[in-house]
Amino acid sequence: MQLTGKHTAARPCAPRTVRAAGRARVVLVRAEAAAAAANPATAAKHQEHEELKRYGVFKLAYDTSNEDPSLTKAWQKTVKVAVTGASGQISNHLLFMLASGEVFGKNQPVALQLLGSDRSFGALEGVAMELEDSLYPLLREVSIGTDPYAVFKDADWALMIGAKPRGPGQERADLLDQNGRIFVDQGKALDASASKNCKVLVVGNPCNTNALIAMENAPSIPRKNFHALTRLDENRAKCQLALKAGKFYTNVSRTTIWGNHSTTQVPDFINARIGGRPAIDVIQDMKWFKEEFTPTVAQRGGALIKKWGRSSAASTAVSIADAIRSLVTPTAPGDCFSSAVCTDGNQYGIQEGLIFSMPCRSKGDGDYEVCDDFIIDDWLRKKITATEEELVKEKECVGHLIGMTGA
Repeated sequence: MQLTGKHTAARPCAPRTVRAAGRARVVLVRAEAAAAAANPATAAKHQEHEELKRYGVFKLAYDTSNEDPSLTKAWQKTVKVAVTGASGQISNHLLFMLASGEVFGKNQPVALQLLGSDRSFGALEGVAMELEDSLYPLLREVSIGTDPYAVFKDADWALMIGAKPRGPGQERADLLDQNGRIFVDQGKALDASASKNCKVLVVGNPCNTNALIAMENAPSIPRKNFHALTRLDENRAKCQLALKAGKFYTNVSRTTIWGNHSTTQVPDFINARIGGRPAIDVIQDMKWFKEEFTPTVAQRGGALIKKWGRSSAASTAVSIADAIRSLVTPTAPGDCFSSAVCTDGNQYGIQEGLIFSMPCRSKGDGDYEVCDDFIIDDWLRKKITATEEELVKEKECVGHLIGMTGA
């Protein structure tokens, strides 16, 4: 994920024609493919969408009855995780974390359903080979393809990492429109193919508005299930607070990000805690909070690009894993996590119908609720309003992609 340069307010975009879903090309690594091929009706349907190929150990070991019962007796039902942009740098870190049990737990088998493009298909095959060679016991299935309707089939989670990066001198409004058309297609594919309780996490930028587009094009999936990633911003904020306080980051809690994943984002120091105490009481330097901490967190992505020559990949993958764990692990009492979620019914006066980062907590069941006890002072309110206005403009820019009247 990257935040570079001056953030330009979105300008109106002309309506564009939504592209049809691309030619299907899917490689399935699973024993169930054999059963599908044995049924003539199913096989005919598969031929319309998929090009099948099986990889070694997965076709032999997908059925857990083939395993030692002492290994599998505590295992849960396999969770299906679809990942877009699966041959990219972020995924190169993330997929192995997912397969290892580090994210969903050591008793949770995983099936990975990986989406790429025709151009990246060879790389996707390489990813499947590396996953095969890694011998993760919990990895029960791998499928790769270029058709989102096939790759999202019955997905319990959709991690939408793939998006077109912003080009030199490109207006943000143009990027919103180009990526927006991708997320129209993928939103429709989620609506048609994914589990009706699928949890969707959008990483590809501009992630808030891309998540909004996907949500509006997938009406059968609960709006509450759509997230845009702001956990990396939260992690960056915790790091800066820990450094300033001279404490390790595990002492930092109740830290959230408000608003857009852009340079208008609002890292909340008013409600943050360090060692259980208000961060403002520990650090006691409001000038630093407002003039150094806030812009440092908001511009961290751009600073990393200047040093590294590319946008963050490993830390983004870690933050995706953190974001998922926050939904499948109960939130500690009094703590929270950041996620950009739908503002419908929020208690902070933020316009409804946006994807907006707010403090959340979870019981560990994949669901969440927005925390209702955060203090909003005048300074924080002004900042929240500014990032809200930016997201409203972005929504207007992509109105033709989400069915807004008059767009």
